[in-house]
Amino acid sequence: MIWVLLGIILGLLVGALAGISIPTEFTRYTAVILIGMLDAMFGAMRAEITQDKYNVFIFISGLIFNILLAIGITYLGDRLGLDLYLAATVVFTFRIFQNVGTIRRVVIEHWLNRRANAERLKKVTKITWKNQ
Repeated sequence: MIWVLLGIILGLLVGALAGISIPTEFTRYTAVILIGMLDAMFGAMRAEITQDKYNVFIFISGLIFNILLAIGITYLGDRLGLDLYLAATVVFTFRIFQNVGTIRRVVIEHWLNRRANAERLKKVTKITWKNQ
């Protein structure tokens, strides 16, 4: 997972320093692609943190599928004269919030369990020292 984060950071740095501008007719496509990539990344993070079955192949295929689906919906919307890219944006954003909420809950539960175990260990240690 660290490689994914390093790749994203490196890509953002290269993109920011390259000075390449995106034509306005492609901004919708770029937006849905980025949100689709974020959805796949947060889904992979959730799978890894919650001990689900994380698989690199599933991550890559989900990433590619999200991108192709987002491009397809946006293209269809352009042909029909509708802003269908908003539907992809809403769905991906909803999934991102679900994944981030799950990650937050698991991290907080893990932190609280570690804290509770440390407190129990402290009490057991005090009792053991008093009995000796």
